[in-house]
Amino acid sequence: MVTDEKMEFVMSEKKRKVFSGEFKAKVALEAIRGIKTVNEIAQEFGAHPTQVGLWKQALQEQAGSLFEARRGPRPVDESASPERLYSEIGRLKMELDWLKKKSGIGR
Repeated sequence: MVTDEKMEFVMSEKKRKVFSGEFKAKVALEAIRGIKTVNEIAQEFGAHPTQVGLWKQALQEQAGSLFEARRGPRPVDESASPERLYSEIGRLKMELDWLKKKSGIGR
C-alpha cells in the first residue's frame, strides 16, 4: 500500500563563503608549491578543490604582470602645480571681493 505523504525539503541555509584576496593568494601559493594535492589543500583551508585550482591558475596567469611596472619618477600631477594653485587663489579672492562689494558687507 502506497501512501501520499508530503515530503518537506529543507534547503541548506549555509551562506556563501567570501574569501579575502590575501587568503586566496595563500591557498594558490600552497597549490603552486605542489607539496600537497589540491584536494588536501582544499580540505585544509575549507575551500572547494575546483576553486583552489582556479585560484592557482589565476595566480600563474597574472604573476608576470606583477613585475612589469617600471620604476622611475611618478608622473607630475598637473592639478597640483604651484602656478595653477596661485592663479586659483587669485581668482577666488577676486570673486570674494566682488561678492562683498555687491552685498555691502565690506563697507
